[in-house]
Amino acid sequence: MYFTDRGIEELESRRGEEEVSLAWLADKLRGFVDANPEFETAVERLATYLARDDEDDPED
Repeated sequence: MYFTDRGIEELESRRGEEEVSLAWLADKLRGFVDANPEFETAVERLATYLARDDEDDPED
């Protein structure tokens, strides 16, 4: 397990039953970057990955 998996596991256990919109997620990511500008590149990469996740799916 990667160190970052702990945060993912906590997210899933605390909020895994909730449904959220992508607009809500985008707002939370913006707020996180505003408070932690040193993570801007990582958040940008994550957002791009999520936005394009289905474009390169070899199963299609």
